Amino acid sequence: MTPHQQYLKKPTLNLIQAPVALGQTLEGVDEAPSILLQNGLLDQIRSLGWTIGKSSEVDPHDLKWNSPKGSLPAHQHGHKIKFPNELGDACREIAELSSESHREGAFTLTLGGDHSIAIGSIGGALLERPDLGVIWVDAHGDFNTPETSPSGNIHGMPLSFLTGIMQRYQIKSFDWLKNFLTRDQLVLVGIRSIDPEERTLMKSWGVNVFSMTEVDRFGIGGVMDRAFEILFKNGKRPIHLSYDIDSVDPHFAPSTGTRVRGGLNYREAHYIAESASETGALVSMDLVEINPRLGYVDPALRGDTNVTVEIGLELVGSALGKRIY
Repeated sequence: MTPHQQYLKKPTLNLIQAPVALGQTLEGVDEAPSILLQNGLLDQIRSLGWTIGKSSEVDPHDLKWNSPKGSLPAHQHGHKIKFPNELGDACREIAELSSESHREGAFTLTLGGDHSIAIGSIGGALLERPDLGVIWVDAHGDFNTPETSPSGNIHGMPLSFLTGIMQRYQIKSFDWLKNFLTRDQLVLVGIRSIDPEERTLMKSWGVNVFSMTEVDRFGIGGVMDRAFEILFKNGKRPIHLSYDIDSVDPHFAPSTGTRVRGGLNYREAHYIAESASETGALVSMDLVEINPRLGYVDPALRGDTNVTVEIGLELVGSALGKRIY
């Protein structure tokens, strides 16, 4: 029996492949879902007692930097925001798949792609589970708006979409977003890189942030205890884990596009997934920002194995119930 039965109707996992790359600027992140599958993801899931239900793939057409139409970044809607139409449509499709999966009562695993895909996975989950709690594991705040973002890349803005802040910009391609996260539904863990204006916005909204400073001060166990105190303040609720691989220190996970030193170590990274699983409330997960084209280790040390793909597979395993003992 899997550890998440409190909120799931059956020990079934539905998989959503979201090969979306337009939320950032580097080619290759769209290749992660297929490479994770090629490296044994489904066998690992089955070995942990889960049944594979539906496996869906968002249409990758026009979602990559080398898309047939040659779509280029631009200032659109009068704001500095890149590819809002393409990403709005893609996230809508992800949201429909996510919502359907949550309605079925299956565990929902969404593989990115960049972190913009969480607008869809979480936005869809909120349609079925409006009380959903979210643990956002990331090196970055991801709370930018077109006004605060230095780049205009939507992978740095998903939490502004999911909290409703972006509604003021009236971006029609995202008007399908209906339910939004409140302050007590969201906790950020592992943060260590925030843009100056983004920090001001986050403080004004009241985001619950556990940066790497808190990880140093309290240990990862203490941080996660405090995170669950916030999320479960008024009783248990279903939990979504949105895991950006750049939260892990690049020494352990180098294949990602926005590396920041001083991140989670190997065991800290796993503890977050393990502790979320052990609550019995984890119902869904994103794994994002693995870029297999970047950061390979010395082949003499690890052969052809990409260590970032490897740790990504292991983190999914920890979230699904794999334990040391």
